[in-house]
Amino acid sequence: MLASASKGRAELIEMMGLTPSRIIPADIDETEKPGELPRPLALRLAEGKANAVQNMLGADQNNNFILAADTVVACGRRLLPKAETEDQARYCMKMISGRRHKIYGGISIIAPDGKQISRVIVTTVSFKRLTQDEIDWFIETGDWEGKAGGYAVQGKASVFVKFIQGSHSNIVGLSCYDTIAMLKGLGFKL
Repeated sequence: MLASASKGRAELIEMMGLTPSRIIPADIDETEKPGELPRPLALRLAEGKANAVQNMLGADQNNNFILAADTVVACGRRLLPKAETEDQARYCMKMISGRRHKIYGGISIIAPDGKQISRVIVTTVSFKRLTQDEIDWFIETGDWEGKAGGYAVQGKASVFVKFIQGSHSNIVGLSCYDTIAMLKGLGFKL
């Protein structure tokens, strides 16, 4: 079962050759706690989503694995929002313009026997220095809406990426390599 409404995650799951028996978006409070750092936040959110779906299902979990994930983007220690407004998207673009930033991908999986494993995968992305015209163009595309850090690396913002260090799929929403390794570690048969 996939505890996410993310289209990007669903596509990655399919790309890995997996088919979720159900997609159940978890409804949890994603507000960061004062002073909370990106890595612990990504872990807390992923585990919170997995646990929320497990609690919702109860005995109906049957023989299903529950997979939950969350993505947190940070520039230094500053967390970047999931851009819901043009102002938030502009803020994100100005923060990451000409800088490296990190994507923290939290993954949490609960096996049918109740065993849970979680981890955070970190990917570094470097953006070129953006001109005001480039930022304006990007905002006009609308490709920032609902995206952690205000962009999707597989979208229009790809033209701004100088380099990526780490898992590309982590930036999209779920590290494929780590997800398969974690599932196998819990006894999942491919």
